[in-house]
Amino acid sequence: MTGIRLTAPAPGWAIDADVVVVGSGVAGLTTALRCAAAGLDTVVVTKARLDDGSTRWAQGGIAAALGEGDTPEQHLDDTLVAGAGLCDEEAVRTLVTEGPDAVRRLIDTGAHFDTTDSGDIALTREGGHHRRRIAHAGGDATGAEISRALVGAVREAALHTIENALVLDLLTDAEGRTAGVSLHVMGEGQHDGVGAVRAPSVVLATGGMGQVFSATTNPPVSTGDGVALALRAGAEVSDLEFVQFHPTVLFLGADSEGQQPLVSEAVRGEGAHLVDGDGVRFMLGQHELAELAPRDIVAKAITRRMLDRGTEHMYLDARHFGARMWEQRFPTILAACRSHGIDPVTEPIPVAPAAHYASGGVRTDLRGRTTVPGLYACGEVACTGVHGANRLASNSLLEGLVFAERIAADIAGARPPRTEPAGSPDADGPVPLLAPEARAAIQRTMTRGAGVLRSADSLATAAEELEALHRDAAADAEGPRDAKAVVPGVDAWEVTNLLLVSRVLVAAARDREETRGCHWREDRPDRDDAHSRRHLVVRIAPDRTPVVHRTETAAFPPVRPSD
Repeated sequence: MTGIRLTAPAPGWAIDADVVVVGSGVAGLTTALRCAAAGLDTVVVTKARLDDGSTRWAQGGIAAALGEGDTPEQHLDDTLVAGAGLCDEEAVRTLVTEGPDAVRRLIDTGAHFDTTDSGDIALTREGGHHRRRIAHAGGDATGAEISRALVGAVREAALHTIENALVLDLLTDAEGRTAGVSLHVMGEGQHDGVGAVRAPSVVLATGGMGQVFSATTNPPVSTGDGVALALRAGAEVSDLEFVQFHPTVLFLGADSEGQQPLVSEAVRGEGAHLVDGDGVRFMLGQHELAELAPRDIVAKAITRRMLDRGTEHMYLDARHFGARMWEQRFPTILAACRSHGIDPVTEPIPVAPAAHYASGGVRTDLRGRTTVPGLYACGEVACTGVHGANRLASNSLLEGLVFAERIAADIAGARPPRTEPAGSPDADGPVPLLAPEARAAIQRTMTRGAGVLRSADSLATAAEELEALHRDAAADAEGPRDAKAVVPGVDAWEVTNLLLVSRVLVAAARDREETRGCHWREDRPDRDDAHSRRHLVVRIAPDRTPVVHRTETAAFPPVRPSD
């Protein structure tokens, strides 16, 4: 345990439970429903409303071997290829073998997927898949349908939920075991101000950290809070350098920031072409799957073409779909494009890569357990080993389903007793908070230095700029009493979390001196299997510096020494 905590008021209220699940996407709500079904007193804490997480924004679908002729083994092969040598094969095998039944249980929960005329689940293809195995709903509104079904089930089960709540830090007992979380409710929830949920099992399902970059497909709530909490609690994170940039995000201008509209990979799965300004299909000859190559390959190809042509975007051409297909298969994307003055029925869509998905996260085993006893992680916040160096399209929703069920089973089997949280003083004092206006500076630094294109020089500059922000915050906190201090609050806590996860991401990216998966080093363009087919595991030392450790093999070490 590090004893590191955010600067925040002491909890003014507390409730007790067996399990607290932080997050309300597919991973969090599935975990909560399964825990409640097992008779565990379960509390769901979510940063906004129940349906405001990343799951709702998922367009393409959920991958599983559900179609005739498809098998889990074929799904495994495609996942391993996309992961560029760093997938944990046992984790992938767990995903693809347990996945089909997990999807069927999701349907039993109330999710409605699109079907064919014969009543079978309609399946499409996306990048990296050699078969049609992507189940979708509402054409391109899969995440919204899954969220609707799970939120409905949670409300029907009358689970205790706390909305509009930012989780701050992990609470631990005298033995260093999980004892709950502190959190701040933002005025619209059941409680106001800083409080605590005391529980012996905490499940992080907080989603991603796309907001560390200027342009992302992630919603505003994706500020890396779960990864930051875990790091402060002493947990290990891994593979954080592997940030997947979605190749086809609607280009709104070079200065556009924040959440950007996604143009799903399923559009290419149905036959759309990537072209440059002259209408040339530049993916032909680059990969056997052309536009349906794994995302890292497509993102790199788009970026290279942009550099070669001196342009800020490429185009996705799906005019040949016709109006009816656009309206029926991709109504959400069609509406988003038209709202920005682009009509895909009559003109190509301007697209460029943007930060999309964190393949790494809090390191777990196959039961979702982290290196801190009682703390679990699931979904995008976790690193199970499934994604390796690059996530295969539409495996994320499936990972959330499969490992959520495994976590619930582990907690229900263990049923750890409730214990009292113990004080955990930080010898150096609480973490100094950054002023909210530092958010834009972090995002610009990360976009320039650790975006799609990286190099030793760009990463060194990013590290220096991030460390300067860290030092300045510490200096301000130690300044004279009459100096204006940063007031604890949601904006300050979020930007402080962003700085921590950015520092760790850059530390890992500097250490990985090769190009692999979605980590592209211009100065190290080749993959180095002899020396770098390893995982980078990072923790925060008590002095708050990132400590990077390279595993001895491509396999993860156990999360517990006794395992």
